[in-house]
Amino acid sequence: MKWQETNNQLYKEFKFKDFNEAFSFMQAVAEEAEKQQHHPRWENEWNKVKIWLSTHEAEGKVTDKDKSLAKAIDLVADGGKKSSSKPKTHKHIKMYSDGGSRGNPGPSASGYVLLDLDDTVIKKSGEYLGITTNNQAEYQSLKLGLEEALKLGAQEIDAYMDSMLVVNQMKGIFKVKNRDLWPIHEAIKKLVEQFKSVTFTHVPRKLNKLADSEVNEVLDAESKK
Repeated sequence: MKWQETNNQLYKEFKFKDFNEAFSFMQAVAEEAEKQQHHPRWENEWNKVKIWLSTHEAEGKVTDKDKSLAKAIDLVADGGKKSSSKPKTHKHIKMYSDGGSRGNPGPSASGYVLLDLDDTVIKKSGEYLGITTNNQAEYQSLKLGLEEALKLGAQEIDAYMDSMLVVNQMKGIFKVKNRDLWPIHEAIKKLVEQFKSVTFTHVPRKLNKLADSEVNEVLDAESKK
C-alpha cells in the first residue's frame, strides 16, 4: 500500500505479524520523528498501525517535511520486515571433525566442517588449543562442532570422525579409561542431550580431509608466529 493524500494529509496503514512487531515499529518511527522534529498522528490496534502526516505550520497541508518523514517511515518498515525474517536453519546437519597434535602432547588444534544433506558447506572452523594430546584435540573438535550446530538450530547430527577411540567411547562401546578425558566426554554427552538425535560414525582419514585441512591450517599458521 502506498501513501494516500486525502484531506490535506498523507495516510498509510501498516500491518505486522503481531503487537510486539507493531510496537517495535512505532518505537523506531518515534525515534525518526524526533530526529526530523516532525511528529505523526497515529493509531495502533494490535498488529496494525495507521499513520497520518501533515504540517501544522502550513495550515495542515502536505509539505516536503511530510514526504521526507513518510519516506523514512517506509525505510523503517522495510528494515523491520527484513530483521524479522528468520535466517535459514538447517535441522539436519552432517559434521566432520578432527583433531591433531604435533608431538602428542604438543601444539594441537581442532577443526570441524558442517554440511547440509546436499554436502554444501554451512560452516567450517579451526581452533588452536595450545599444548595437549591428540585425543584431547579430537574430543575438542567434536565439542566445538556440536556447539556451532546447536547455534544454527540443528536438531539432528550425523557426526563423522577418523578417531575410532572417540567414536566408540561416545557410542558407549569403549570405556573412557583416561581420567583426563572424563570432563570433556561428560560435557559432550550433555551437548548431545540437546539434540533430537546424534549419530557417531568412524570414517577413514581420507574421507575426513575437510576437517583435517582446518586443523593443519591452524597449526601451520601458529608455527609461523
